[in-house]
Amino acid sequence: MISHVALVEDDADIAQLVKRHLERGGDWLVTIHPTAADFLAASETHVPDLVILDLNLPDGDGLSLCRELRSWDSTRTVPVLMLTARASESDRVIGLELGADDYLTKPFSLRELAARVRALVRRVQWERGVPGGTYEDSRLYVDPTRHRVVSAGTEVSLTRRELELLWHLISLGGRVASREQILDAVWGLAADVDPRTVDAHVRTLRRKLGQDIIETVFGSGYRFREAP
Repeated sequence: MISHVALVEDDADIAQLVKRHLERGGDWLVTIHPTAADFLAASETHVPDLVILDLNLPDGDGLSLCRELRSWDSTRTVPVLMLTARASESDRVIGLELGADDYLTKPFSLRELAARVRALVRRVQWERGVPGGTYEDSRLYVDPTRHRVVSAGTEVSLTRRELELLWHLISLGGRVASREQILDAVWGLAADVDPRTVDAHVRTLRRKLGQDIIETVFGSGYRFREAP
């Protein structure tokens, strides 16, 4: 399934570079919008699957545009990745509080951008139950909507929590998740669960899928390790 990515970026060179890189694999169709007005007009007839949003636009502030997207029913759940030269912690916090799902500062790695886009699209596909929200590399295949996991050619049985934890780490695109963040995402804020439960589930996933599938980042948490 091809996902539609709306890129709101007024720098033509950056926009074309991102478009070429994301469209290279054939999974995404990227539409460039140089202004907020152009993007808003297009969104009235076609809602994208994901928005990459620059904060500095010639006709407005990307933060205001993000706030507007979150106020509309049609775009309230569309994932937003902010792409900007503003690197301060306060800018990141404001962007996330206004509803952005992720934040990447310039200059950036095209490989990291693609990984974050993949993670956001996978997450939304799974939440919506859209076929095609799967993960596959040379050793592992995961289809969460069908509750199917294949490791090294062999189908593996995972519990619901194990699958949710695995998919959550996959969806982060290589970023580290703390125990608390995993508990929030998989068990929910209201759950009275010992943080060591996360460790137990990680050990089980390693036993079932291989010791190198999830990396421990000491002092920070856990990270899914993609096949080289």
